[in-house]
Amino acid sequence: MNDFHVRNLIEAALLAAGGPLAVPELVRLFDETARPSAQAVRAALEALTAEYVGRGIELKETASGFRIQVRRELASEVSRLWPERTARYSRALLETLALIVYRQPITRAEIEAVRGVAVNPNIIRTLLERNWIRVVGHRDVPGHPELLATTREFLDYFGLKSLDELPPLAELKAMADINLPLALSDDVGQSGEVALSGEASVPAPQYPPAELDDGGEDEGGDDNELLAEGDGSAERVAAGAGRGD
Repeated sequence: MNDFHVRNLIEAALLAAGGPLAVPELVRLFDETARPSAQAVRAALEALTAEYVGRGIELKETASGFRIQVRRELASEVSRLWPERTARYSRALLETLALIVYRQPITRAEIEAVRGVAVNPNIIRTLLERNWIRVVGHRDVPGHPELLATTREFLDYFGLKSLDELPPLAELKAMADINLPLALSDDVGQSGEVALSGEASVPAPQYPPAELDDGGEDEGGDDNELLAEGDGSAERVAAGAGRGD
């Protein structure tokens, strides 16, 4: 089997998948009698990465694998394919998400203590429904409150591979005008995972760049509308390219 066929099949699979594919999944695309090694697959991925330089698409590695997506700088124009009004992140949701990302694992009460206001249940419910956060354990205090941490799906959605790609806190606060103590939890290592006793590791992804809702600090606002303008369009385009939507 020649390198040209390996590269073409991998490219076709990434366009059709609608989500990231890991190297072992890509290896299994090939017949057992002519299956390339993982090293050969990675070489093909590197070749595709070089091939896309200067083009409108790129090969991106995330926590779950590799995907083909629209370049971020073109996302706002491409998003015109979807004429519906896109929602914006509210300040309340941004601050809640930032605390979970940078201080995970964290309880709802701890979030409220830092922010100084009650967390709207819609915010937590929406983040859970999006599968951007999950319960990873319980704090060993009276009431045993749930500990919240981010998920691999959150990393994938925002095109991140690990915690190492988190922006510096100064940059985060500047782009969202947020003033919170966001020191990383001691439980979060450079591997980008939160490790709890008896619990599975949880990837800790980037707090996303997004626009603030003009409505300010209203906790009862549209906090369940999560798609910020310009975010996520690359993923949708990459997924749609393989499905013909």
